[in-house]
Amino acid sequence: GIKAGVALNPGTPLCMVEPVLEDVDMILLMSVNPGFGGQSYIPSVTGKIRELRRMLDERNLNTDIQVDGGIDATTVKDVIEAGANVIVAGSAVYKAEDTREIISILRNGGK
Repeated sequence: GIKAGVALNPGTPLCMVEPVLEDVDMILLMSVNPGFGGQSYIPSVTGKIRELRRMLDERNLNTDIQVDGGIDATTVKDVIEAGANVIVAGSAVYKAEDTREIISILRNGGK
């Protein structure tokens, strides 16, 4: 029952995760540098998501790609289109006037 995953910071190359692709259930790509909330999404992570999705698809793996950092109503569309299927939003939710609305927007891939 327990799922296993690995995490990569924005500056960590995807080649670091390649040896464990077949062993994990989820790969978390950080789209901000860890440390504090409210940071802006690092746009270069979109390409990393796309490349990771390609690597997983080539191996016919159903591994989740989770993205955390700077996810909001405007960034979520690119993240989902690039291949992520799990998103984590902090500030976008906690600072929203209507948390249900922003969660709905995020679930639907943006505005």
